[in-house]
Amino acid sequence: MSAPGSAPRLWAVVGATGTGKSALSLDLAQALLARGRSAEIVNADAMQLYRGMDIGTAKLPMAERRGIPHHLLDVLDVTEDAAVAHSALSLTLESPVSPYGFGGTRRDGSRLTHDDAGVGGGAANPDYVERLIAGDTSDEAPTSPRSVFRSGYVAADFKTAHEDVWVESMLSTSTAAGNYPGDSVPSENWPGFAAGTIGVLNSLAPKYFNTSGIVALNPKPPILWIYGTVDAIISDTSFYDYNHLGALGIVPGWPGAEVAPAQQMVSQTRDVLDAYATAGGEVTQFALQGAGHAPHLERPAEFRHALLQVIGYVGHPADPSPATEAIIIRSSD
Repeated sequence: MSAPGSAPRLWAVVGATGTGKSALSLDLAQALLARGRSAEIVNADAMQLYRGMDIGTAKLPMAERRGIPHHLLDVLDVTEDAAVAHSALSLTLESPVSPYGFGGTRRDGSRLTHDDAGVGGGAANPDYVERLIAGDTSDEAPTSPRSVFRSGYVAADFKTAHEDVWVESMLSTSTAAGNYPGDSVPSENWPGFAAGTIGVLNSLAPKYFNTSGIVALNPKPPILWIYGTVDAIISDTSFYDYNHLGALGIVPGWPGAEVAPAQQMVSQTRDVLDAYATAGGEVTQFALQGAGHAPHLERPAEFRHALLQVIGYVGHPADPSPATEAIIIRSSD
């Protein structure tokens, strides 16, 4: 993106999932065009390369691209591999969502309902969403982002001088259409809503999300699975799972464990990784006792040591050894 006759200038828009990168890139391109410069957008999301991968990747539909040329979108079929210099050398899964998505499945990964009832955008607390929009930094309510950070993202006894930084990060979440939390549709099944078609939470619905095929990877990179034992979000008894909330009586009308059992998220991950190991893969499980959903914040030294072990910097040597260009950043940075 540059003025006529000048060397092209590249603007990189980077950030976490659901923080509004696509909208910002469109605003930036339009601002450059308004100044008489050329501007086009090049996708750098590996999943948006694929045709048909629209829901889980929040890919901008053509009608929302504001007439600005986009490149490297929908260029591959899902059966094609993207050309990369080498395959992954290792995988680190930190407090991962179940291989079968978030909510609405039995232990074996089979879906409880055809429409994923109780899952997706409708499961978000509307007051929490309103407080994100308002930029609420207080802890005046259980649904204040600061309170959610303390009760959901870290263990109850975790204290940090950087809490304001993490809350500001939460407040950067985009709540525009297609981002957080997403839409929902009415359902004949309890609790009366089901996963919609757009948004972050819907991308994790079982109808769209299933990574259990990792078992068939070839070659199989070594996997580090690291998680906290008191994680309130990813758990066999998750406080973010509508079925578990129903079993506790928090959400009324629960139809019972036969119809709407809580999702055994951690057990599902363990089952799939056990199958991965049986199929010849190497899996290291590291459960941090007393840690919550964010081990890298709560126990950075232990998290860093486990990561360095799996990539071969400490402990057993890796083969091939890590690239010498790799830079290890201190957790305090």
